[in-house]
Amino acid sequence: MREGSGARLRGRPAGALVPLFSVPSHRSWGIGEIPDLVPLGRWLQSAAMGFVQLLPVNEMQEGQSSPYSALSAMAIDPIFISLSSLPGPAVEPAPGERALLQEAREAPAIRYGAVRAAKGAGLRRAFASYDRGEWHGGSPDHHSLRQFCEEQAWWLDDYVLFRALHEHYHRRHWQEWDPPLRDREPAALREARERFARSIRYYEWLQWLAHEQWQRMRREAPVAILGDFPFMVSGHSADVWSRQDEFRIDVSVGVPPDAFSETGQDWGLPLYRWDVISARGDEWLRLRARRCADLYDGFRIDHLVGFYRTFFRTAEGEQFFDPPDQPAQQAQGERLLRVFAEPGARLIAEDLGVVPDFVRASIGELGIPGLKVFRWEREWDLDGHPFRNPAEYPAVSVAVSSTHDTESLADWWDGADADEREAALDVPGLRGRPFTPASAYSPEVRDALLDVLYAARSGLLILPLQDIFGWRDRINTPALVSDENWTWRLPWAVEDLSEVPDALERARFLRGLAAKHDRL
Repeated sequence: MREGSGARLRGRPAGALVPLFSVPSHRSWGIGEIPDLVPLGRWLQSAAMGFVQLLPVNEMQEGQSSPYSALSAMAIDPIFISLSSLPGPAVEPAPGERALLQEAREAPAIRYGAVRAAKGAGLRRAFASYDRGEWHGGSPDHHSLRQFCEEQAWWLDDYVLFRALHEHYHRRHWQEWDPPLRDREPAALREARERFARSIRYYEWLQWLAHEQWQRMRREAPVAILGDFPFMVSGHSADVWSRQDEFRIDVSVGVPPDAFSETGQDWGLPLYRWDVISARGDEWLRLRARRCADLYDGFRIDHLVGFYRTFFRTAEGEQFFDPPDQPAQQAQGERLLRVFAEPGARLIAEDLGVVPDFVRASIGELGIPGLKVFRWEREWDLDGHPFRNPAEYPAVSVAVSSTHDTESLADWWDGADADEREAALDVPGLRGRPFTPASAYSPEVRDALLDVLYAARSGLLILPLQDIFGWRDRINTPALVSDENWTWRLPWAVEDLSEVPDALERARFLRGLAAKHDRL
């Protein structure tokens, strides 16, 4: 972990929520890449914003686009590696790949298949050059790679072997591998490390590249980097394969019915064996927190309530919480939050959905801020359900206009009925504005809502980039499998934020709000 990683988030900063995949540059291969966070950070700094909130950057399985079902809780997805920033000879697309790359760059949304195919081929060629020794040998890069492998062996060794076997078995679930490897018999693992040595070197090299680019980005980006701590990884992952007795893969984790789904959600993810994990000192979660603190200045704890009580379904359709009773749930959640805080990164709790009152009281006592999403912060027990005034939110909270799982602020406003809009306009900072509950969303409505959110008492403010500009694009629609989920990206290359008139105007406006509301 970088020393004092959480210290960069001083004061009452505002920041932008934007996935890394959404901010490609002129040099990137159809998707946002690690170095692209530097020009994004410069634009955020010009807008007096102090951080960028990312979604997970863990490696997704081929054919998947959701960052919340990953092959590894530790590895960075190689799709985010910049080929134009590799050491050694320049990597250019082969003749047969140029059309594929052009398609990926010009498409209005991310084409994961085209991007993975083009980048995968380019990375394989670059590694072949490395492995032949053209710039390898005793070079500084070689020593850096070996040092990285030694320092990160605590997660890297299992990951690279899993990744080599995943490739060898044509992406089949580890339960379908030959029994000695499925069951991790020591002799079989030793033989596999020898047999697949070159493939293992390739995956070590990829993670070293990602590490080098990430560390360089963090040195150069003028804002703090907030990450995301996903609740779970895929059942077919390096973590579950290497710690099989810590998970139940015969059941499925999800959430009970909530505002997103009348039937709840079934994520198809394994269940923690909390008794086994606790008996081992919460080792895997402790290591995950350490890894997040290595990468980020702070991180959002996804699906916070699941760490207190995990909702799961059996194959027969029965539904349970684990642990089953409130005292055990509270003790477990508070224990785990202390574990997550140990490495020193700043924590944010994603406490949305069906969350018992005792959980929110618990994180308040621990001093961990939860989310205050403006549209949902209402006095639901009072007539008319008046909106809570953001200026009266708790100081230990995070004011939010939208999340990656909701519609944009623009679509919320236009989809709200007259009573909801009228209640919103009764918030002190919105009274007397030059629009009415009948008004459609407009730049005036957008900027008034942003003004009220900047005035929130909350110590942190997070605005999705869509809400800053007034766009209507969604990042994800929960409980919906769609090619449109997780594919949104900026309409401009990220370097152009410093030149596009709309982006320059937004930066000036946000800088003014930051000065007005003490968020510089």
